[in-house]
Amino acid sequence: MELATKRYQSISYISGPLLFVEGAQDLAYGAIVNIHLPDGSVRGGQVIEVSRQHAVIQVFEETTGLDVARTSVSLREDVARFGVSPEIIGRRFNGRGEPIDGLPPIIPEKRLPIIGSPINPVARQRPQEFIQTGISSIDGLNTLVRGQKLPIFSGAGLPHNEIAAQIARQAKVLGEAEEFAVVFAAMGITQREAAYFIEQFEATGALSRSVVFLNLADDPTIERLMTPRLALTTAEYMAFELDKQVLVILTDMTNYCESLREIGAAREEIPGRRGYPGYMYTDLATIYERAGRIQGRKGSVTQLPILTMPDDDITHPIPDLTGYITEGQIVLSRALHRQGIYPPINPLPSLSRLMNDGIGPGRTREDHAGLKDQLFSAYANGVDLRRLVAIIGEEALTERDRLYLRFAEAFEREFLNQGNTERSIEETLNLGWKLLSLLPRAELKRVKQDHVEKYYFGEAVEQLWAEEERLSRR
Repeated sequence: MELATKRYQSISYISGPLLFVEGAQDLAYGAIVNIHLPDGSVRGGQVIEVSRQHAVIQVFEETTGLDVARTSVSLREDVARFGVSPEIIGRRFNGRGEPIDGLPPIIPEKRLPIIGSPINPVARQRPQEFIQTGISSIDGLNTLVRGQKLPIFSGAGLPHNEIAAQIARQAKVLGEAEEFAVVFAAMGITQREAAYFIEQFEATGALSRSVVFLNLADDPTIERLMTPRLALTTAEYMAFELDKQVLVILTDMTNYCESLREIGAAREEIPGRRGYPGYMYTDLATIYERAGRIQGRKGSVTQLPILTMPDDDITHPIPDLTGYITEGQIVLSRALHRQGIYPPINPLPSLSRLMNDGIGPGRTREDHAGLKDQLFSAYANGVDLRRLVAIIGEEALTERDRLYLRFAEAFEREFLNQGNTERSIEETLNLGWKLLSLLPRAELKRVKQDHVEKYYFGEAVEQLWAEEERLSRR
């Protein structure tokens, strides 16, 4: 339904997915418009720029076949909105918020602007509750905290989609029976990837507590800019009005940024670093900063954005800017993936800046912080020794060096390579101590002595060496 009957017929020209309409100063930034074609069909669009000369409209569908002289524009809605209600849970939508699951449209309780409302910094509550993902390399070493934004840095061909689906079905807050509601938004994915996610959600029953937004690779590019905002509007409604703990998974943010670059080129903007718009940092911040908790509200919004680093380059503008805005990163390793390790999470470049707020007594266990530091130190030592061995050979190593070298191998085989199995935080921490028991007690300098007395157990050495001998004979 249109808000006004006035039609603008002064379209000057078309550039890619953009219409340039002269003398349309009544149109406001973010307004949704109808584009009327000569054959009577109607397409949708959104106003992305208004100046004295013209208004720029992004067309949701293709601009092919538009007749500039006979096409007109009318206002549909003052700002892009999405209709929400409790019935939205369990539904699937496209990148414009239209149902694609064959069920009737949602009867909304309210229509919320997809741009969202900024959270007052004073009203923000510090994220502190530990989220158990069931993945040891995250729970034990780079803990996710409720209300945090923690991206996954991946590369082409790495199993980030499988990890995202695994986290979506396993995530839980300890001590609470309530499961996470999941808002899943996919941008520019293939039909095969979309089918995989839907199959995973349906097979595990996660779909009944999820809201899914799918923007496929063959959908209009412009929809990719709306998809994450629709997802986050839904998440904020579920968290702050329905009091749910919401996990938002956004994949793939690289496709989103490529759309920003494409639209910027169509608008003839001056490109910034590597051709991306100079405002990409600000644009990404309007997405990532919509995670968090609000004082006096039970619900929370936790974000797991996923991005594929072009050429595995962590200094590329997309991961670089994302790292500045978010609170750490989970980095997938191509080397670990080639070894058949799943999930191939490399703990050394990974980081969770809020980890220390979410672990310890009453949250995970009193030994968690020290254990994490000791595992990091021992594994980093083993990885450094591998580089040394490539130069001087293992024969030149001391017995202590050989212990760390074997620790690194056991750590990857036992701790990182857990497959699709779910581990509780207790299992993860106990496994960490089992691996540390490969080292002499004198080497455990980053854990408290009373924790060593309580959790260190020597029989692990014989068990792991026997396992290593069995594997080496294969």
